[in-house]
Amino acid sequence: MKEYNKVFGFAIIGTGAIASIHAQAIQAVTSAKLLGVYNITPAKAEVFALQYHCKACSSIDDLLKIEELDIVCICTPSGAHLESALKAITAGKHCLIEKPLEVTLDKIDKLIHAAQLNHVIISAVFPSRFYPGNNHLKKAIDAGRFGKMVMGSAYVKWNRSAEYYRSGKWRGTWGLDGGGALMNQAIHVVDILQWCMGPVESVFAYTGNIKHTSIEVEDTAIALLRFTNGALGTIECSTAVYPGTLKRLEIMGTEGTAIVENDNIIQWQFEYPANDDEEIRAASLSNASEGGVSNPLSISYMGHLEQIEDMIQAIRTGRKPLVDEFDGRKSVEIILAIYKSAQIGQPIRLPL
Repeated sequence: MKEYNKVFGFAIIGTGAIASIHAQAIQAVTSAKLLGVYNITPAKAEVFALQYHCKACSSIDDLLKIEELDIVCICTPSGAHLESALKAITAGKHCLIEKPLEVTLDKIDKLIHAAQLNHVIISAVFPSRFYPGNNHLKKAIDAGRFGKMVMGSAYVKWNRSAEYYRSGKWRGTWGLDGGGALMNQAIHVVDILQWCMGPVESVFAYTGNIKHTSIEVEDTAIALLRFTNGALGTIECSTAVYPGTLKRLEIMGTEGTAIVENDNIIQWQFEYPANDDEEIRAASLSNASEGGVSNPLSISYMGHLEQIEDMIQAIRTGRKPLVDEFDGRKSVEIILAIYKSAQIGQPIRLPL
């Protein structure tokens, strides 16, 4: 049913650092209202509720009983998304789930099945899809402006301190983090890379634990990719380098090149110019944010805001959200293939 004047009720499960980004985004959306929050540690929920003027709930079941609740944001550790999301989905609530959707394909498939069974929308949080630079890039690709795709490369070379990994027992673990620099930090550019370049046919990878030797997972990874369209690509990521650089995406074809740095276009050149090329180049000014290079919270909530607005519109109209459940699955599958390749020292073909 179309409810164009409805204010959608939101709740948040988990009060870690990213939950504040969700809360700020919800409060900035005119058709959204934050109603409740739950954390396994009640005191943390109380503090969060006071800060963001909502109800602290003693259990997920109590949270799901809040009147006028429509959408639940899952902000728990990555490997703990399934249990919380399944409860919300079974209760008929739509779910906006922080990246990654979950840390195994089996868990993701359980979420997808439950959402289909209960006729609700689930969406993986990938705010980079909503920034203008990446949208210009996607439109140019869909219009064929790059000619035949040649190369697609993504880079996230950041710095994280030992204190970052000590800040939560789940950080740097296979069970709850699902991986290291690739699964936690670089997954955003993995998503944009496959969104732009299309499906990945095979990967070959190396991973290392160079600086953060106390964690279970990798702090550095390099992967070679072959896309199904014949193009080649690379992914390089790390949390071990000092001081770190802005995330970077390079898309190159036989008739054009675009480079996007921190979601802003820094190169936009085509063999056959279009009328709006100069306007796109002029509008791509440097972002004041460092984009999480050394501080995970040095990010804007604007991408989350636009994703929330997109999800609300999807619910109102009955269409799919821009980032649907299958999009959320694709990036995880690529990353798991990279981990498998690094483990056995052989190329891995997709799908897994």
